[in-house]
Amino acid sequence: MTAVGGSGARDESSLAGGRAPLQLLVGGASREELHARLAELGIQLNDGARTLLEDSCFDTRAPERLEVVQRSLQQLGLPSGGTLPQITAAAREQGLAPLPPDTGPYLRLAITDQEQAPDSILSAGRAPTGAVHVLTAPLSADHDYPKGFYLRVVDGVTWLRGFRCDDEYVWPADAVLALRAPDA
Repeated sequence: MTAVGGSGARDESSLAGGRAPLQLLVGGASREELHARLAELGIQLNDGARTLLEDSCFDTRAPERLEVVQRSLQQLGLPSGGTLPQITAAAREQGLAPLPPDTGPYLRLAITDQEQAPDSILSAGRAPTGAVHVLTAPLSADHDYPKGFYLRVVDGVTWLRGFRCDDEYVWPADAVLALRAPDA
């Protein structure tokens, strides 16, 4: 199934670990169009997401079709969890790669039926439960600048949130990441 950023069309199994990848069109929308589409669907943003959306990577670019898969750290071969560098290396060993930095909003727009998070904690200094983190190359080496986006539904509210961490933070084995599948 193809989910063009914002179409809302998707197959629930398309992001489940080990199943068919989600076809996603990333790019082509201006920053203002992305903000409007997110607001239209009632998607909430935290300050980290707002900061990321102001980055120059969100200047309008030609659309690119990607295959996106979802994997837990355990599925990536990290049963005790891992740091971002370890996660990236483990993903590459499986032929997976980070997504372009502007993927988060397009993925959030495409996934309209994400399951409710098992808790309501929005910020606790750890990877949130029920989240799908979009693995991308960091836009800044500054640890105070958000590293990327994550998708989460809390108390019926759909979120696109930015997260921060350094390269020393150990993610739990059950943390779930969206990754780029090899081009077909």
